[in-house]
Amino acid sequence: MPTKTSNIFARVEPELKEQAEAVLSEIGLPMSNAIGLFLRQIIIHRGIPFDVKLPARKPIAIGAMNAAEFNTELEKGYADVVAGRLHDLDDVVADMQKEYGI
Repeated sequence: MPTKTSNIFARVEPELKEQAEAVLSEIGLPMSNAIGLFLRQIIIHRGIPFDVKLPARKPIAIGAMNAAEFNTELEKGYADVVAGRLHDLDDVVADMQKEYGI
């Protein structure tokens, strides 16, 4: 007796699909089987089987900014000083260590 199946139609970016197919091909796993594995993991975990979150925020290095970005950051800092939004250096260092691990 043949196994019953159901179709899933999803629109994805062609490059994303091609890259995923290339990886799956290397491990010998058809896309339909990979999707089935993903769905089974959703059931087992009762949700997405991996963290879905934004990457950790990191401070922007001055050298990585262009002139406009640098000037914008300077203007923000100046506006904070004018508005009295100042922080103690020790507090800033502690916050950066906590938030960014530096």
